[in-house]
Amino acid sequence: MHKNNRDRLIHLHRCRGLSRNKLRRLLQLDPSLSKLYGLSSPQISNFLSINKKMAEKLYRDLHSHTIIEDIQKDLKHYHIITIIDENYPPMLKTIKDAPLVLYAAGNVSLLFGAPAISVIGTRNPSETANQKVKFVVTPLIRENWVIVSGMARGIDSLAHKLALYENGKTIAVLGSGFHHIYPRENIKLFYQIVQKGLAISEYPPNVPPKKYHFPERNRLISGLSFATLVVEATEKSGTMITVDQALDQGREVYAVPGSPLVTQTKGCLKLIQDGAKVVITYEDIQKDWETQQIFWNKC
Repeated sequence: MHKNNRDRLIHLHRCRGLSRNKLRRLLQLDPSLSKLYGLSSPQISNFLSINKKMAEKLYRDLHSHTIIEDIQKDLKHYHIITIIDENYPPMLKTIKDAPLVLYAAGNVSLLFGAPAISVIGTRNPSETANQKVKFVVTPLIRENWVIVSGMARGIDSLAHKLALYENGKTIAVLGSGFHHIYPRENIKLFYQIVQKGLAISEYPPNVPPKKYHFPERNRLISGLSFATLVVEATEKSGTMITVDQALDQGREVYAVPGSPLVTQTKGCLKLIQDGAKVVITYEDIQKDWETQQIFWNKC
């Protein structure tokens, strides 16, 4: 059924009963990833320390021709990159819980183009948010930076659209498979990004969005980038999850200041108060990159 461990990894990644942690542990114990295929359901339960019901589901998935057929279809339409491939993104290899399998649509060479910066923020931006994004991000795009974001409403969408408008480079990291674009209002934007940039997801194309996917994908948004730029954020914002991921990954965090009277800027002011770097112009980011690029180019 499978020619090599790479094929088995792609298959196992879709099987129920295998979390990323279990699959990563399995890869260490059995690099060929072949052992599971020869086990019965009770043996799988004992081997992986999972309950019998989940072991039965996993056994069925291990021997499912439907899953194999779906993978073959996806290989015809998308790039599939695994952590054991030579072309796995080097920036992601440095993070905790690196994705084991990635699905990509578009220009995969952008995964290797430095420098990259993640541009994130609130889904409900202020009236001046677009001006802020243009002022700080446009010069970076023109300096050949890759703009990484999550294709969510608000700041994410503004960043992607600006990169496309400037004929620049952009990567969208999705919290769903490619057949279930969320939010639906960004379906057109998704296809524009695929045509001129790159969309990636660690979820197979037929997987719909789930609430926990979005905090999970945030580690990839920050992980692909030299730094994270917060344009606007409220004090209690999902944006802060990405900031925490960036800090944990040893990435730089920048924040655009604003009026304390504006709800959407209070999160940025709090970040600055806590030690994030203030961005007045794009040069604040560019200068830091110039002093650190030798290190990052080695990654």
